[in-house]
Amino acid sequence: MTALLHTLQGLLTRLSEGQSKETLHEHWAQLLEVLMGPFRADASALLVVNEDGFRPIATLGLPDEVWGRCFTLEKQPRLATIALQPGVSRFGPDCTLSNPFDGLIDDTLSQIHDSIGVALRDGERLIGILTLDTLTPGQLEGCDEERLIAAANLLGTCLCMAARLGTVTPITQTYAFERQTMPLHWHSPAMRRLDDALSLVAPTDMNVLLHGETGVGKERIVQQLHTRSPRYRASLVRVNCAALPEYLIESELFGHCRGAFSGAVKDHRGHFAMADGGTLMLDEIGELPLVLQPKLLRVLQEGEIQPLGSERPQRVDVRVIAVTNRDLAAEVRSGRFREDLYHRLSVFPLEIPPLRERREDIPLLAGNFLEENRIRLGLSNLRLAQDAESALMVWHWPGNVRELEHTISRAALRALGDALQERRHFKGDQRQVTVRITQHHLDLPTKQIPHDLDEEVQSTLPATKESWQALRVATEDFQRHYIHRALTSHEDNWAATARALATDTGNLHRLGKRLGLK
Repeated sequence: MTALLHTLQGLLTRLSEGQSKETLHEHWAQLLEVLMGPFRADASALLVVNEDGFRPIATLGLPDEVWGRCFTLEKQPRLATIALQPGVSRFGPDCTLSNPFDGLIDDTLSQIHDSIGVALRDGERLIGILTLDTLTPGQLEGCDEERLIAAANLLGTCLCMAARLGTVTPITQTYAFERQTMPLHWHSPAMRRLDDALSLVAPTDMNVLLHGETGVGKERIVQQLHTRSPRYRASLVRVNCAALPEYLIESELFGHCRGAFSGAVKDHRGHFAMADGGTLMLDEIGELPLVLQPKLLRVLQEGEIQPLGSERPQRVDVRVIAVTNRDLAAEVRSGRFREDLYHRLSVFPLEIPPLRERREDIPLLAGNFLEENRIRLGLSNLRLAQDAESALMVWHWPGNVRELEHTISRAALRALGDALQERRHFKGDQRQVTVRITQHHLDLPTKQIPHDLDEEVQSTLPATKESWQALRVATEDFQRHYIHRALTSHEDNWAATARALATDTGNLHRLGKRLGLK
């Protein structure tokens, strides 16, 4: 009880003080660990209703890739059953409903045998789901349901408080969001800073200039800017400036009247008119011809458009988000882009870091793509083997997030083919299985060890071919040594060490136990 009160007090204090998301994330994990301690579960998860479904806000006994997954009631019948029940929902070994965490608890891809779930509500409104899972049949039979409901009610109260303070975002609106949205909790400091900047600028009407390499996910950031803004009920209109013929750009952006030019047989609304009251994304803005840039500048300055062939201007209320992978400042210096337009567009510039500079987010992104492919291929579950996860972490990703997405999609299909080949005599629906992606399925080029690799790491490499260990053993040895050094430098403070290692405190505790550090 003392540990619970201490943990709860810490969480409520940080909620009221508006602490950083990573600090709050640690306290949600600690609260779940304290509340679920009395129950004999191999894994548990606290899922919160978000714009696009249910996302984890705290987990125990589950891999990091789970954080990138979004679970919908339409695709997860067991979660749907929990959501409909007023009390505790139990699922025994004979339950045929798929479990969202099947094959994810251990490395042998074990199917979960017993599970329990409780819906978290704010009045009549569903705000989250609490789940407990075990690999041992009957292990949860003696679970104290009253105590579990009390724990769920406490978690629900904390979620309501967090939602009102803006630290988590259970859905309260009835409008539809696009499926692809930003995950709740980034692991990398670079993306946490970007998320903080998005939270700052999204509610305003400032024009935003998004810059980033090809494939970093600029369209998803644009969607976030629109979704988090007061304009969310209006349209988000996307225009690729590079894909429009030069002679049509003015008509496409500002519209035209019937008879304005040869072939104009009827009035045409331009993209600015379509986005009135909403957001206009101008992709590849650096490709806009110099001759048309003054007309765009006029719209931004005066808030008016004049369709071709019309004598009267029209007022429009549009927020512009310009997107480019070019260095527009350099384009200005070279005379290929107007300086005054550049300053109008870059009222609030945002830089999206490449994936190689935020490797900590790879498991999160991979989890999101694994869930998408699991649904697309109709699998019970889809996960990464340890060697595959290690391969993803060391590759330099010149194509960024898009390359990661396509790599996992191809690997999922290859892994399914191998799994079906192995199960060719299997009776029943062969796709209702858990499939594991290995390094072989990824088909990534072998990355050479850099010459400037730290001498201490170099010294741990085998001197002869006979002394090489299994990759998992070698990885655990390195993790054990690395975490031990990090703990020593942080005076055995696990929370501070977790922050330094950009990982979840609860997961670090469990990893420490498995490695013999606790």
